[in-house]
Amino acid sequence: MTRELTDIILRVIERAPEWIRRDLDSKDAVARIRAEESLAAMIADALDRHESATV
Repeated sequence: MTRELTDIILRVIERAPEWIRRDLDSKDAVARIRAEESLAAMIADALDRHESATV
């Protein structure tokens, strides 16, 4: 993974809403999965925007 991709992912994680942070640590599987999927979507969006900006 390049430093640039690492930085993009780190920025997404830094700005993740509190509910995602809380639910990632939840014992409730449904809440945890929802948080994981939401964070994955945020990361995918950030990577897509980066790719679109560099084309």
